[in-house]
Amino acid sequence: MTVTDVRPSAEPRSSEAPALDAGRPLKVALLGCGTVGSEVARLIVEQADDLRARVGRPLELVGIAVRRANRERPGLDPALFTTDAHALVSRPDVDLVIEVIGGIEPARALILEALANGASVVTANKALLAEDGATLYAAAERHRVDLYFEAAVAGAIPIIRPLRESLVGDEITAVTGIVNGTTNFILDKMDTDGAGFAETLAEAQELGYAEADPTADVEGFDAAAKAAILASLAFHTRVTAADVYREGITDVSSSDIASAREIGCVVKLVALCQLSDEAADGSGRSVSVRVHPAMIPRTHPLAAVGGAYNAVFVESRSAGRLMFYGPGAGGSPTASAVLGDLVTVARNRVRGALGPGESSYAARRVSPIGEVTTRYHLSLEVADVAGVLASVAQVFAEHDVSIQTVRQNGRGADAQLVVVTHRARDSALSATVEALRDLPSVRDVTSVMRVEGEA
Repeated sequence: MTVTDVRPSAEPRSSEAPALDAGRPLKVALLGCGTVGSEVARLIVEQADDLRARVGRPLELVGIAVRRANRERPGLDPALFTTDAHALVSRPDVDLVIEVIGGIEPARALILEALANGASVVTANKALLAEDGATLYAAAERHRVDLYFEAAVAGAIPIIRPLRESLVGDEITAVTGIVNGTTNFILDKMDTDGAGFAETLAEAQELGYAEADPTADVEGFDAAAKAAILASLAFHTRVTAADVYREGITDVSSSDIASAREIGCVVKLVALCQLSDEAADGSGRSVSVRVHPAMIPRTHPLAAVGGAYNAVFVESRSAGRLMFYGPGAGGSPTASAVLGDLVTVARNRVRGALGPGESSYAARRVSPIGEVTTRYHLSLEVADVAGVLASVAQVFAEHDVSIQTVRQNGRGADAQLVVVTHRARDSALSATVEALRDLPSVRDVTSVMRVEGEA
């Protein structure tokens, strides 16, 4: 499906949705019936009476779009299943559409078709929202329907609505999160058991925490999409996945875990969304959005998040520090978030009201990684000769990177320098690393990791 006009309407968004005939059930179409979709369908059927009481009208599941309609799905009426998703979302009697198939296409075309047909949409599609959320927002705006997506970030944890509604009157300055359960499980096991990355990944796959192809998780793509969504909401600025600096955890070693422990830290894959101070040149404030492994103090609230759990740490001007914690993935937790959105958009439909639309009025610049400032932990293999420390220190000084601590481990051919810096620009640190690799006394820079968070 091609969308030629994706610009939001210049007119203020109406708070009224199309009127609903009094008394009739709200008809729901479900796209996808995998782990999450099957749980959503089960809950809609089994909790029909409770949902009716909460909404004020019955919710009637009228169709489920799947790839293979003849597959057995216990507890669900086979007559509900169809392989024609486009026909389902274009039905004139469908009020609400739930999309849990994931990916970019055909999900984007189906959601746009549903919105154009006057149906409100609940989606868990983080990849699509991070890549092309503006198109979806604009379509919902034009057709005066709702677009809700609590389940797109951190499973059952209620974080989208607090950012979108509860904290919208405050100024959020930072959102830091552990938003991928697979990588958190792996890094937590590496820390507590001393295991290596490969064997811990294999265990995660056996337990069902990691996919057969874990690339999206371990390379940080999943977390980057979620970071883009969080930053967009927190800073009222369009941020896409392409704007997010990303590093995965495949290069995190047992030595990195041990080094973090020596300085009272733990390694986590973190999503960091930050609002800068006013620029000295008068160009205003910018936002930085990044996902990468980092050492964080064990006294930081995020350090205690273990296993496959997620947590999001929000810092704001008036409310201060807030933490949201819970299961970040899985059929039941994600279905809980989907059902919460479903009840909300159904209530809006009954009242003829609309929820919040896109909030991108700030339109702040997204700064590149080179402008970000933070602390760094570096491990260097060096020759144990006179003057090596002085030559290393000189390289840091030449690039305006201040050393906080330095220690030497081992002697002779096994000598290692471990350096922790004060805050420095990422571009300056990168230049420092390149210069260190050119020093005759430095055999290798074996590890560079950011140090984030305050105790």
